[in-house]
Amino acid sequence: MRRREFIAGIGGAAVTWPLTARAQQPAGRLYRIGYQSIVSREQTLHLIKAFEEGLRSFGYRVGENVVIEYRFADSQMERLPALAADLVRLGVDIIVATGINPSAVAAMKATTTVPIVMTSIDPVGTGLVASLARPGGNVTGLAGDTGSEILGKRFELLKETVPNLSRLGILFNPDVTLTRNRQTSMTETAKTLGLTLVPVEARASDALEQAFAMMVRERAQAFVMQGDSMLYNNRGEIAVMALRNRLPACSVQRELAESGFLLTYGADVPDLYRRLAGFVDKIKGAKPADLPIEQPTKFELVINLKTARALDIIVPPTLLTRADAVIE
Repeated sequence: MRRREFIAGIGGAAVTWPLTARAQQPAGRLYRIGYQSIVSREQTLHLIKAFEEGLRSFGYRVGENVVIEYRFADSQMERLPALAADLVRLGVDIIVATGINPSAVAAMKATTTVPIVMTSIDPVGTGLVASLARPGGNVTGLAGDTGSEILGKRFELLKETVPNLSRLGILFNPDVTLTRNRQTSMTETAKTLGLTLVPVEARASDALEQAFAMMVRERAQAFVMQGDSMLYNNRGEIAVMALRNRLPACSVQRELAESGFLLTYGADVPDLYRRLAGFVDKIKGAKPADLPIEQPTKFELVINLKTARALDIIVPPTLLTRADAVIE
């Protein structure tokens, strides 16, 4: 498994680069980026690193010709509006709204004039933009999930891994509009693969035991966890429950496989964050409304063989050869 490198020197929920570093730069106005994250500083360090790598590839150097104002919501969604308003008050030239859709929504409510570059899920279906080709307004960026196609891929990978899979649990937070609204399309996708879905809800960590009890009662043979910050933050506990209940787990981000999920398949998230820098550069000479929303070009399959052995699952060698990372 590839080791992840972390960067240091960013502290606190509201972070700026030192005034002394700015003072040493040549006269002239620095380009100021507001960077807003749903999760905590610690959880997103590797993505900040990827974003700053992308900026350097376009000739930007923090403290020399660009300043980044970092804001972290620490998974408290209610903090996002205030963080976005603070970035607007600071007079940033652009807001980079990262994470899932609520970050972009908060930024869009805070300003209709400051350009916004976002990472999002199904931005057209959720009403964030008019279309992928011409998003309109003051927002553009990347769509990190390509909808039913990638969901179908996760279902297929589980079918390939779990013998005789026919009943598949879907663990989701019903308070997240996007995942709630996707139940119909997921059911249709599952039917084409001969799968019956068992949707189970969990609004908070204290609902997880009940959710697993329902999956067991409804004879689910595995489950897919939908994206959500609450579920993500409890990934370790969910992985333990999955093992205890003999339920292979699948989801989006590789961090979940690292926490004990059987497998994950989704966009290469650090690659998306490197590509965000390209939008930051383009917006200096174009309107966000005219910059098409881009989709992932790199995907990752991560398999946890330790979890497979604990579940007495023999992962097909053909699947292992296709994996981008295998956790021993």
